[in-house]
Formats: sequence, C-alpha cells, structure tokens
Amino acid sequence: MACSKEDVLKALSHVDDPDLKKDLVTLGMIENVTVEEGKVGFTIVLTTPSCPLKGKLKQDCIDAIQRYLGAELVVDVEVTSRVTARHNQTSAMLSGVKNIIAIASGKGGVGKSTVAVNLAIALSRAGSKVGLVDADIYGPSVPLMFDVMDVRPTVSEVNGGQRIHPVLKYGISLLSIGFFVEPSKALIWRGPMASNALMQLFNDTEWGELDYMVIDLPPGTGDIHLTLAQQVPVNGIAIVTTPQEVALADARKAMNMFSQETIRIPILGLIENMSWFTPAELPDNKYYIFGKEGGKKLAAELKVPFLGEIPIVQALCESGDNGTPLALDKNSPVAEAFDRLAETISQQIAIRNAFMEGMLATN
Repeated sequence: MACSKEDVLKALSHVDDPDLKKDLVTLGMIENVTVEEGKVGFTIVLTTPSCPLKGKLKQDCIDAIQRYLGAELVVDVEVTSRVTARHNQTSAMLSGVKNIIAIASGKGGVGKSTVAVNLAIALSRAGSKVGLVDADIYGPSVPLMFDVMDVRPTVSEVNGGQRIHPVLKYGISLLSIGFFVEPSKALIWRGPMASNALMQLFNDTEWGELDYMVIDLPPGTGDIHLTLAQQVPVNGIAIVTTPQEVALADARKAMNMFSQETIRIPILGLIENMSWFTPAELPDNKYYIFGKEGGKKLAAELKVPFLGEIPIVQALCESGDNGTPLALDKNSPVAEAFDRLAETISQQIAIRNAFMEGMLATN
C-alpha cells in the first residue's frame, strides 16, 4: 500500500506523549518524514535527552505506522532531543541557559551538595550541556567534590569588561566562590556582600549555551535564597531531605518559603537522600537507619512530586571527598538512582515549560 508523508503524520497523530497528554504531531515532535517503497522514516524530537519514555514512544510510533499504514512496512525511527526553555531569554543575563534548577534544603547535613553534583553529572551523561553553580557562599564544596581545589577560572576582556570563564571538569561547566578564596579562610561577609558575590557568578561569567544550570544553594532560608528568587530566572527548586522527622520539618519550612507570594519559585518536588544504607559486602540488603519513606509521605502531604530516593553507601561518601562523583560510575546502583532522578527532574521541567508556552491546557 502506497502512502504519503501526510498519511505518516496522520498515523502518528494517534501517539500521545504520556506526560504532555497531546499527540506527538500536534506537539511538533515529529520531523524529517521520508516515504520510500515499503519503508517509512522519521525523527522523534524529545524535550530532553534524559526522557525516561524514549523507548516506549519509539515503539508506540512503530506500532502506529504498522497498524494504520500496513504491517509489512519497515519503520526507521531516529530519536533525538531539543531541550525546551521557559525563562525569559531576552535578558542579557544567562541568555544562553535554557533551564535553571536550584537544589535546596531546609537544613545542613542532608547531602544537598552531593545530590546537586551527581545530578549535574547524570544530566550531562544523558547528553545535555550542563553548568553547576556553587551558591553556598560560606561553605563552598564543589571544588573539593570535583577535585579542582587548586584550579582558578580564567578571565578575559570582553567589550571592555572582565569576563570569567567556568572551570570545565567531567563535561560540567563549574563556578564557585571557592575558586576565588583561600580554602582555609572563613568568609566574614554580611548578607549584601554575599548576595553581590553570588550575582557576580551569574552576571560576570561566559556560560555559553547550556541545557541545564544546576545551582547548589546554601542550607536554610536567607539572603542568598531571596537574591536568587528575585534576580535569577529559576525554572524550579528541588528540596533535599532525609527520612528523619527533624529534616522533614525543615524541608517543610523551605517549601513554605519558596511558595510565598513574594517569591513564588515553582517546587519541582522532593528528593529523599540517605533513604537506606547498603553495605558493600551485602549489596542486596537495605537498612533504614534514618526511618522509612518519610520524604515520600511529606511529598504526598504537601501535594508535590516525589522525585526519587538516593541510598547511602560508603562509596558515595568517599567519591565526594576524592573528587570523582559516583554518578560517573555507570555500574553503580547509586549512579542508576541519579540517572532516574535526572530523568524525573528533566521530565518535570519539560512539562512546566509546555504549560508556560501554552502548549497544554491548564484545566
């Protein structure tokens, strides 16, 4: 049976994106349609390379072509991605950055920086261009966690002004106040000084084109968080907690802060770190030393997405100290957990971008 490009698009209009709830043709996700004798080809353009549904969407498209146009047809499908963007890109600041994700916590010690670092690695491994900003002005840890303690960013003159160039490590563009101060010296800055330093990391840096910028915020709620909310076009914030009740209480406060009318940064969801302990010699065992499913229950209570669980293993702690994030190890179960987290967060970003672009109904 002979068919045309229009026939192919009509058949593919029966395939819906499970997240966006519209068909792929309407969403503009089908490109490069070709029709030959006995063969059909096309490209599926995903909203993120981290899409967890790429395999299902590809198979659904093949099934639709063979169902509506002929079971004997050979279907050649290429899957690629084009990361969507929501925030105002007419601004000179961060004009090449498509999406900005902040990682926050209500209290210290819950592994927020570990999550931010390994999330950035996982997004990059999936094929995205990623930057990481260490916004913890008083306690920067990114230089240590990437083993670049002795590295200094280069500076060049652009249009009569000084521009900072991020440090590149493991494919991630990095910037931290830790690159500019002595590691052994404490920063004794009042809030406005810290906020000004933070904004220099954004305003005075040549970030180039990025799909995702991950921001590692300081713990708690304070001047840095307010500055970020008021001056940086953040797509959404993910809150890190542990299953302990004391951590959950502080996570609840952090969510309340970012939901305030004067701030109003979308909450992408809750990440539970240190969900269970698995010793290296007993890889199939799980010990819930900080409680069980506290983060999942809090997410349900606050009606926000539960983004994932990250176990605690000795190798994860060691990797942060020796500058080789565990997400780099493709064979690690923890790396798999961060891969799933990257998929879930990029999925949430794509859905929000579609709403903001008016692609989806709000009812």
